[in-house]
Amino acid sequence: MSDAPHIENLLLIAVFGLFSVLLVVEKFRPYKKFAGAGLKASFSTNASAFLINNVIMNLLSVSSLLVVAANYSSHGLLSSLPDGPSKWIASFVLFDFAVYAWHYLGHKSEALWLFHKIHHSDKSFHVTTGLRFHVFDQLLEVIVKCVCAVLIGAPAHVVVSCEVARMFFVLFHHANITIPGERILSYFIITPSLHRAHHSTLRSEHDSNYGIVLSIWDIIFGTRKVLTPKSIGLELIEAENFIQLFSLAFLTERRLARIVHLVPRKSHSEA
Repeated sequence: MSDAPHIENLLLIAVFGLFSVLLVVEKFRPYKKFAGAGLKASFSTNASAFLINNVIMNLLSVSSLLVVAANYSSHGLLSSLPDGPSKWIASFVLFDFAVYAWHYLGHKSEALWLFHKIHHSDKSFHVTTGLRFHVFDQLLEVIVKCVCAVLIGAPAHVVVSCEVARMFFVLFHHANITIPGERILSYFIITPSLHRAHHSTLRSEHDSNYGIVLSIWDIIFGTRKVLTPKSIGLELIEAENFIQLFSLAFLTERRLARIVHLVPRKSHSEA
């Protein structure tokens, strides 16, 4: 496990490289232009969330997955397979399905949505939106992925590869860009247009396209939606800094609506 810090450093360098490229493309060829003030606030809030979360999550990031995979995955589903391309591909597919399922639960469970909605609160859509997560959301995801590493029985180096792909795609499909042949490509991988629909203000629209890398899961389970959202973000949820971003996780939309008197205290839907 002495190589874990070295692997993690290479991972961060690679992700930072992609992040920088996407920032440049967004600057000169954006899919949509957002208001300057709102975009600046979004960048600032997302960057601070990433920096603070990264400090907190340092000991529970890729290194944790490496430790778990190296020490506790020897009896997992794929542990008896020889270490080779077939095992790598199977591990990647199973990990991707596990993250799809976790993302789906993040929308369907009100307890998990409390934290995941912070990611959806960005009223702009650009590469730094992929950094906008509540620390508790990330903590839970690390735990889930550690459990998956044990159950799947993937070797440590495959776990790292899965994390590299996931982080790359999180940045890629949040980018405010268009790419050639995107409609056809979206039947194989999650593209910016698919994930843009996932960030629609309307919950009937953003409860869709849960995939992270492969789009096949949305096709199989009927959660795929191809549309252009009229607006991005959440109606009642806003955050201008990291403190607000962290605190909003403890307010449901209905409770917040009550606070600002946007819904009656005894609505028909609650009866």
